[in-house]
This record gives sequence, structure tokens and C-alpha cells, in this order.
Amino acid sequence: MRTLIIVLVIFGLLAGGVAAGYRPAVEYWEKQNAPKWRTTEVVRGDIVSVVNSTGTVKPVLQVSIGSFVSGPIDAEYELKDYQGRPMVDKEGQPLHIAEFNQEVHEGDQLAKIDPRIYEANVARDRATLATRQAEVERVRALLQQAINDEKRAYALRAEDATFIAQADLDKVRFNRLSLEAQLKVAETSVDQAKAALDLSITNLNYTDIRSPVDGVVINRKIDPGQTLAAQFQTPELFVVAPDMRKKMHVHASVDEADIGLINAAKQKGLPVTFTVDAYPDDLFTGVIEEIRLSSATTQNVVTYPVVVAAPNPDLKLLPGMTASISFEVDRRSGVLKIPNAALRFFPQPRYVRDADKPLLEGREATKSENQPQDVSLSAEERAQARRKRSIRHVWVQEGYKLRAVEVQTGLSDSQYTELVAGELKAGDQLVIGVQTTASYWGG
Repeated sequence: MRTLIIVLVIFGLLAGGVAAGYRPAVEYWEKQNAPKWRTTEVVRGDIVSVVNSTGTVKPVLQVSIGSFVSGPIDAEYELKDYQGRPMVDKEGQPLHIAEFNQEVHEGDQLAKIDPRIYEANVARDRATLATRQAEVERVRALLQQAINDEKRAYALRAEDATFIAQADLDKVRFNRLSLEAQLKVAETSVDQAKAALDLSITNLNYTDIRSPVDGVVINRKIDPGQTLAAQFQTPELFVVAPDMRKKMHVHASVDEADIGLINAAKQKGLPVTFTVDAYPDDLFTGVIEEIRLSSATTQNVVTYPVVVAAPNPDLKLLPGMTASISFEVDRRSGVLKIPNAALRFFPQPRYVRDADKPLLEGREATKSENQPQDVSLSAEERAQARRKRSIRHVWVQEGYKLRAVEVQTGLSDSQYTELVAGELKAGDQLVIGVQTTASYWGG
């Protein structure tokens, strides 16, 4: 009996020793096997939300200049500006046709069509007009003679009815009426000759190809000596872009999912920034000038044209350049910001405290089950589900485990997301990964 008591006492002491050492042993094991977490902190600052797109730089207006008359381009004619002064190139040589990239003013000559045919037409029609005017004078003289003859005949008839027969009197009267009609025809022929002369002079003036606006010649489709044929279709000779230094347009295509944000940004007057490959270090700014309603569908993706206006005082923005655009759609100042890496991080369940493990299980269920069922939701249910997308979870270290913190998010940029609600403050450390093996990363 005494031996049994001694054995029981020994076993009791051993059990007490094991029980006393179990908790420190477990803690030591957890400490040795716990990963070293990479963390980032919650900060306070500004968030600017943007919608990115690409676009093409275009002039605000492109004026196509053609020719109304046909003929060869005069390669010897020296052009003159709107003030009648000779136009010269960069080397001071006379210009015979406008050059590419040449800045021109309204009324400047761009080219000259050989005028010899049209000058001959003017000379011909001027001679015809002179002939018609002379014919009027001749008929007017004959008419005056007929009027005099008629007066004398009636005077003689008044003295004595036998001096002139009634037939002769009718002949005199109707001769006068005939000449009056001939005078009207001659005067109408003068008007026709004047109209023909005006047409010939107008065609002669059309041989001067002039710029209708101030601008820059961005395209030239004719060379000296080339012959124009304008009988069936007006040929396009030059394309002049006015006010390129004042303003350029950037035409962007914006996805239908973002067009609501772009419209709100336009109402607020928020700025637009963009870059071009030619000047990668320069940041250009502009404003949303127009959102066009003419949608385009490409591979089932619907986009809308958005026109951005930007100043171009140095002519760095050239037609056809590709622009990488960022539309500022909203801004928050002085808010708590969560790094986006913390929102993307999900740990493996073995590193999470037991109370938060259902969150990870729910995440897997959402991936496998809820996604296919989303198409069967009503519009109201889909809208409500999308409003709940702002509820997220981030992870903080609590002892050797991770604890989930529910947050409500707002605006996002490329690095941070606005914290709208949640038990976080500036300086709190959020887990974004592990420092050791890749197997510690979550899904």
C-alpha cells in the first residue's frame, strides 16, 4: 500500500511537471514555426482616382483646301501673301508652292494654277461684251431714226391725208416697234456677256489657291507641274490646321463602365493629364471638352469618344501622336489610406486565429459558388451586391496568429485605397506577406 502511494505521488509530480511545461513548450514551438510577416502601415494623405485610356492627338479643325478649276500647277509663279508681298522659304528663296509645316495666314497664296486658258477666256468674253454693247448702240441709233421717220410721217399725214398712204404709215410704225424689241434683245445680250465675263474672271481668280484661315499646312497633296482635273470631283490639295498653338484635341475611347465617372469629372471641371512618346518626361494637361454619344463596339466592348482639349504653345503635340491619358475622376484630401497590397493579401488558414477562419472559408465559397449564380440575380440584387463590395478585410498580427479587421473602402489609386470606416488608425501595421518561403503566401 505504501509503495502504491509513493508511485501515485511520483506520477502526480510528473503529471504536474508536464502540465506546467506544456504551455511554454507550445508557445516556444509556435514561436519557432511562426513566419516572419512583411507589413506595411496605414498612412494619412491624399488619394486621386483616375481612369486611364489612350487617345490620338488631332487638330481642333482641319480645313481641306481644293481647286474649283482644272489645269497644271504653275511651277514658275512666285507666291504672294495676303498683303501682296512675295513669299519666301526658310532660305529666302521665292516660294512656288506652299511647303509642309508652313505657317500661313488667311489670304496667303498656297499654289497657282496656270492661268493662260482662263486669261484667254476673260479676253474673249470681254471682247464679246464690247461687241454686244456696240450692237446696243447700233440698234439704239436705228431706233432713233425710226422714231424720227414715224414723227415725220404723222406730221405729213396731219397736213394732208393724201401725202402718205396708210400702208406706208403702218410700215413706219411697225419698223419702230421692231427696233424697240431689237434694242431689248441687244441689252439682254449685254447682260449675258457681262455674266459670262464675270464667270471667266471668277475662274481666273480661282487659279489662285489661297488659305481661308490662319494655320499650319499639315499636308500637301500636289506638286509643282502636276495637273489638276476638277471636272468631276474637287481635288484636295492642302490640309491646313488653324490655331494649333492655341489648342489641340486628344480623341480618347473610354469604356462604357467608366463613362459615368468621366461625365461626373467633366461636370466638376477636373483636369486631365497625359504623356506622349515623343516627350516622355513632359506631362501635358487638359480638360474634358466633349463626351460624344456615338458609341463604338469592338469585340463586344462598347466605348465612347471623349475629346480632351489641351494647349500647345510649343507645338510639341503633333497630329497623329498617341497619348496615354489619365482622367482624374475624384479626389480625397487628408484621409486614411490602406496600401492595396494589404487588401489583396489572404493568409493560409493555419496562420489565422480560429475566430477568423470562417472568413477564409467564405472566400473560397464565394469563388466556387457565388460567381456563377451572379448572372441569375435581379438588377436590384446585383446593385446591392456591388454596393457591398466596399466591405473588405485586412490582417494584423496578434501574438503568433493573424486577426482580420473589417474595413469599408472608398477611392483607390495605383497604390492606396481610402479607408472610409474600420478600426484602424495611422501607423497601424498591416500584413502583406511573409519574409521567408513562398509557401507561407495565401491564395
